[in-house]
Amino acid sequence: MDAKQLFDQTTLECSRLITQRYSTSFTLGIKTLDKKFHMAIYSIYGFVRYADEIVDTFHDQDKGALLQRFKKDTYEAIEARISLNPVLHAFQLIVNQYQIDRDLIEAFLRSMEMDLDFKTYNDSRYNEYIYGSAEVVGLMCLKVFCEGDQAVYEHLRKPACKLGSAFQKVNFLRDIKSDFEERGRVYFPGVDYRLFDKTIKKQIEEDIQRDFDEALIGIEQLPVGAKLGVKVAYLYYQKLFDKIKGLPAETITKKRIRIPNSRKISLLLGTYFETKLGLG
Repeated sequence: MDAKQLFDQTTLECSRLITQRYSTSFTLGIKTLDKKFHMAIYSIYGFVRYADEIVDTFHDQDKGALLQRFKKDTYEAIEARISLNPVLHAFQLIVNQYQIDRDLIEAFLRSMEMDLDFKTYNDSRYNEYIYGSAEVVGLMCLKVFCEGDQAVYEHLRKPACKLGSAFQKVNFLRDIKSDFEERGRVYFPGVDYRLFDKTIKKQIEEDIQRDFDEALIGIEQLPVGAKLGVKVAYLYYQKLFDKIKGLPAETITKKRIRIPNSRKISLLLGTYFETKLGLG
């Protein structure tokens, strides 16, 4: 390994560490992907995680200025094919290797800007935010999984978007308390957090289930090396969603709902053996 390869590898490993520290469930899902996809997906996660941290965490900083600098540095890294920011260097490696569309990156960064600009969302902003914050992340991963096969990518594009949409909406339900109380945000259009009840919750859940149903069709058609990992993520979020559905509306406005790590591992193992035995 020469010096340049060492630099590249070290930045990729930084993104792996970020993923492991921030998301147990995402890390478990990545480990069930074909090994050739691991570093690419870690790099995508590291990029989106750090952008999200800018708007959600650094309350004593000028978030707008930080995000604009991050955005500028991102595009410069992609164009120059190098960055001394390890997260951005790892990300540009993957963007350039798999030819990830710039409009996906732009949509994602725009969604991060929306978190600075908006506290409540109408239908148009909600759909734009869902697309930019979640669907395009799924499409970036799909670019990696398709390994340059544009026909397969286009065929699976819609279900990939639906999967990202389902995941994000479940996150919104899970985090409805913290989003409102800590950040003053309500993502669901027309929803008053203080009047959140079982009727509103039911309507949101029906919309999420439609996304899950459409997403599953695409998961079954993914390339072999990607199918197991994505299926694990799907099942994890479906179980989390099922848990939320079984709770009263007032409960999810009082606490964040979680799936224990032991349950995540059992889902991983169960999905692994189902897939290997041709049952799933």
